[in-house]
Amino acid sequence: MRYSSAIFALAAPLLASAAPARFYGKRAETDILVFKFADVLEQLETSFYEQAIAKFKDADFTAAGFPSSLIPIEQFQSILADETAHSVALQAALKSFGETPITGCQFNFDSALTDVATMAATARVVENVGVAAYLGGAALLTDPVLLTAAGSILTIEARHQTILNVLSSTGTAIPSAFDFAFTPSEVLALAAPFITGGCEIPIPANTPLALTNAGTVAPGTKLTFQATSINGTVPEESLFCQMLVGGAPMTIPLPMSQCIVPEGINGPVALFVTSDGQPLLNNVRDRAQNKIIAGPALAFIDTKPQMLGQLARGSATGAGSGSSNQASTSTRTISPAEASSIIVSAGAATGTDSSAAAPTATSASSTSGDAASSGASSSGPNLFTGKSPDGKITVNGWKGA
Repeated sequence: MRYSSAIFALAAPLLASAAPARFYGKRAETDILVFKFADVLEQLETSFYEQAIAKFKDADFTAAGFPSSLIPIEQFQSILADETAHSVALQAALKSFGETPITGCQFNFDSALTDVATMAATARVVENVGVAAYLGGAALLTDPVLLTAAGSILTIEARHQTILNVLSSTGTAIPSAFDFAFTPSEVLALAAPFITGGCEIPIPANTPLALTNAGTVAPGTKLTFQATSINGTVPEESLFCQMLVGGAPMTIPLPMSQCIVPEGINGPVALFVTSDGQPLLNNVRDRAQNKIIAGPALAFIDTKPQMLGQLARGSATGAGSGSSNQASTSTRTISPAEASSIIVSAGAATGTDSSAAAPTATSASSTSGDAASSGASSSGPNLFTGKSPDGKITVNGWKGA
């Protein structure tokens, strides 16, 4: 696909306008690293969509359940143009600072491009990771101009996520009023398996974590995992699975043997394996990274399909009053577990136990860091914890002064 110099001309001033005298300095090294890392992610996304659009033809999309290939192809081409523009602008900004972008990365998406359903589900995961990456990077940027520029990309990544939710047919266009953030090391746990060489990223990656459930993951499903750091090396009884959803102040911690998706969850869920049952806070500054054994993995728990998505896939039935909103289609749709497994190049799948009862989600009141009591329980995650005992406000695991 060809892009005119207008993209560069329009985007570069926005991202390169920080005053050099104020930018350079010890703390500004972090700003530079954040922009370099963000550019690598944009290159990854660009390569993914380029390969997908080149491989799949009209018949592949209609076979996957789309009434017309024009609908998904139009959206994927639009997303590709955005990701390309993001990378062009980020590299222009880095060069204006006298820095060299990280280039030469090689990306392999063979496992994600087996068919349209697999590709579309993987794109949904990739875009959600992009949102979480920019949110996490915001906590690291010190220059307000660069923070605003990165925020302008974040809003576009979120729009990509919404349209992919719609194209999935089972997803909710906007599943939550809040998103969650990942640290760069958490992002690499999901993205690094696609990067096969050619460049060096000076950020350590968390151990990748894969869901090994076969089929759709839903409330009541007992989750099983695969990771190099947990397979036979650590007793299961000493491990915990943690589920992070947007808007919750902290994760839902459960023993590995009882890692069952609770009721009340809809949309993306970040999954971690930790060395204890202390909840992880929902902010990248205070999350106890030393407790994370593997992850995150990312799954979509789609419990509220919407008519809009079904219309996009040509599977809506009964649009009148009182009609069912459930999709009716004979085409195969990849499960959230498969999508997560693809991201981390997981091995063979095991069965899903859908008969287990969903547990009560564990909650806790936040104190400093991750030192929170997990004794309280609720039927699901709360958006805000409200006033803490000392009168301070806790939002997303962060306690204000």
